[in-house]
Amino acid sequence: MSVGVGLTVLRQGLVLGSTALRRRMLVSLEVNNKDRAYEWFLTWMANQANAAARKRPGSSWLRSHELSVETVVEQRSNGSSSALFKLVAGPGIHWFKYRGAWMQMKRERETRSTQLMSGVPWETVTLTTLSRDRTLFPQLLAEARDLAMRDQEGKLIIRTAWGIEWKPFGQPRRKRPLNSVVFAEGVGEKIEEDVKAFLQRRQWYADRGIPYRRGYLLHGPPGSGKTSFIQALAGSLSYDICVLNLSERGLADDKLNHLLSNAPERSFVLIEDVDAAFNKRVQTSEDGYQSSVTFSGFLNALDGVASGEERIIFMTTNHIEKLDPALIRPGRVDLSVMVDDASPDQARTLFTRFYGGGEHITDITEGEVTRLGAELKELVGSEMKQGRRVSMAALQGLFIRNSATEAVKTCRELFVDKRT
Repeated sequence: MSVGVGLTVLRQGLVLGSTALRRRMLVSLEVNNKDRAYEWFLTWMANQANAAARKRPGSSWLRSHELSVETVVEQRSNGSSSALFKLVAGPGIHWFKYRGAWMQMKRERETRSTQLMSGVPWETVTLTTLSRDRTLFPQLLAEARDLAMRDQEGKLIIRTAWGIEWKPFGQPRRKRPLNSVVFAEGVGEKIEEDVKAFLQRRQWYADRGIPYRRGYLLHGPPGSGKTSFIQALAGSLSYDICVLNLSERGLADDKLNHLLSNAPERSFVLIEDVDAAFNKRVQTSEDGYQSSVTFSGFLNALDGVASGEERIIFMTTNHIEKLDPALIRPGRVDLSVMVDDASPDQARTLFTRFYGGGEHITDITEGEVTRLGAELKELVGSEMKQGRRVSMAALQGLFIRNSATEAVKTCRELFVDKRT
């Protein structure tokens, strides 16, 4: 049977509905948006359409007049962002050909009811083809899955809470080398070794009836690299990050508990600036909005009877003195680490990594790098004795903008007096 005849028979069978022809010659596969294959399939569809357009400009791989746009916003660590637009098959009926077989895709959206708590409309994709081609369904889904996994391979996925679900935020990011975050000697190693030891002691926890979860608190001034280190550590362990904003509107104790208890496998839960989340045990946002999350609800979600296991939580704060002692006791925070401003050795190490190796645009010699690095180290040490400090983030910005000589010459302008 030719492709054209096959498409005609398929259309006739669909028109005839529940007739003997449909029962005998057609087969359908339903995928709803609660299943992971749903997003995989739509991404695969968009990828196929883009590939066809690149191969034959102006051509249409998908026979459809109903399209939807999906906007993906990527937020970068330096504060900038970008938006990407993907045109995907919208609600309606679409036709496409897969491995020589015509298939009908029907995408339906239920607007009268939504998923509980998340508020997302129910959606269903139904694929229909000739019964003889039913073996193509598993092949198509496997291809869509492999495409999704390939896009994420070797990358870090950031997820945020969407209702009661964790959903990817932006595009998968390249993993940052762990040694690219310069901490004081022993600080990063201490955290890394503790996490690795925890991951290897699952059975030890089980044998002693101890909940298998671990909490970390990284505290110190802004720009010291707390969040950057957590991202780099997650990448080195092939973990993802779930960012939780306690000030999010609509977040209540029950949703918080559900999110923490259902974090995706191999992921860190990151709660940044936890000191700003609660004011006198009442949680407020910057605009004065009072969240439904209570302080007691947050504590119970961390280590209460209903809290989940197999969980690693990282919290960060710029002001540990503002945290309630109940929050940072053992069992909720198992390891607290101070991440301070730049020390003399940190400044020299960062300088060497920026300008060493002969790869910088100034083409500075290794001897000059060593000399200027030592000069910078002495400068930082001298300023520290006077109570003046500089953040690692400020130094990094300085090195990005200037040559090695100019950076050392103007570095003193970045120091801030932190004497109390």
